[in-house]
Amino acid sequence: MTNIIGTYECKIDAKGRLMVPAPLKKQLPSLDDGFVLKRSVFDKCVELWPKAEWDIMMQKINGLNRFVKKNNDFIRKFMAGVKMVEIDDAGRLLITKDLIDFAGISKDLVLTSKVNIIEIWDKDLYEQSISGDDVDFADLAEQVMGNLNDDGNGIS
Repeated sequence: MTNIIGTYECKIDAKGRLMVPAPLKKQLPSLDDGFVLKRSVFDKCVELWPKAEWDIMMQKINGLNRFVKKNNDFIRKFMAGVKMVEIDDAGRLLITKDLIDFAGISKDLVLTSKVNIIEIWDKDLYEQSISGDDVDFADLAEQVMGNLNDDGNGIS
């Protein structure tokens, strides 16, 4: 699994291209393998998956029984808007209009790590999402991480 670190600001041009920030590009696995761009399940943003990470997710999804309607419905919605993309020789990534519209992307963007994938947000929507107005982060951290035992990796 690839661990990606950082939050970066950049701009998108009129053709839907963004210049991938150099510190982020250095962390990405082989650029030759390509990437998958898709709608986020939970947020109004777009996710950029390194192809190797996408392949791991596809193994899990392929294990779902497609004769169970809710599985089939999930797969259809999860795969909606999925695109294979590459970073071009100039270091740019193209986001298609349907994904730009889905995420409410204007000109200013935030690219932020989500462990092994990258979220691409409209800057204003990203700032709203992390403002903390709707969630008490201390309570959330306790609920999500509080029951983990320290297994020697420094989580306490």
